[in-house]
Amino acid sequence: FSVDNGIIVDNSRRWPLMIDPQTQANKWVKNMEKGNKLGVIKLTDANYVRSLENAIQFGSPVLLENVGEELDAILEPILLKQTYKSQGVEYLRLGENVIEYSSDFRFYITTRLRNPHYLPEVAVKVTLLNFMITPLGLQDQLLSIVAAKEKPELEEKKNALILESAANKRQLKEIEDKIL
Repeated sequence: FSVDNGIIVDNSRRWPLMIDPQTQANKWVKNMEKGNKLGVIKLTDANYVRSLENAIQFGSPVLLENVGEELDAILEPILLKQTYKSQGVEYLRLGENVIEYSSDFRFYITTRLRNPHYLPEVAVKVTLLNFMITPLGLQDQLLSIVAAKEKPELEEKKNALILESAANKRQLKEIEDKIL
């Protein structure tokens, strides 16, 4: 997947709906959120609304997998972030229930459809991202796999440099913000 998609997911105001036929986004989200007790649900699960309610209250991330071209109406308050404050506490009405809304809650949606046609009503509520693999992305992945097999120390060094670069950029941004 592209770095651009990762940046958009991280910084977007709306929840991401990722077109993901090769499950690249699923793997990425699961890896990114593995330390935060990621809940993985499907619209076909009998208790998916209950799982969502718990995640919203406790601030856990949720990955809703394999959605179709239409989303369940119960998701609308979540997608639109229709929260309200009462006595200093933020709440969300989900169906019949009013639940406390944790600001740590994160919501990811993926579809395995290759070329979905979402209605404008759906498209304006989410950030649509295409995670279909490109030839260049595939080339980078294959090169990374070959390098990891033949010279694992180089792959480890590359990953360490990427992490160090990200930390340096974050630190630079914090210093710039302090200066300004």
